[in-house]
Amino acid sequence: MYINTADEIAGVPSSWPGYDLTVGSSGAKVKQMQEQLNVIAGAYPLIPKIAADGIFGQMTKDSVAEFQRIFNLPATGVVDFPTWYKISQIYVGVSRIAELV
Repeated sequence: MYINTADEIAGVPSSWPGYDLTVGSSGAKVKQMQEQLNVIAGAYPLIPKIAADGIFGQMTKDSVAEFQRIFNLPATGVVDFPTWYKISQIYVGVSRIAELV
């Protein structure tokens, strides 16, 4: 039996950072979430596109809150556990990374 391993699977969103992302947060997880929201915004134009700079400011909060409204989550503008995974789920769907080609 052979078990293949990989350090990372390309295109699959990484998991929940373990803490809420909110105004003042920064870093790689914020940037990842911003990039995913921008891809989602291409399919859902009510979601404002934002700078994917890794800094969670007011514009990111507004974009997250609109995403939450569209997908029936509490529109807090905070990326909590349910919001993180809904962003990941919708991102996979709209980016078509789950499709076999």
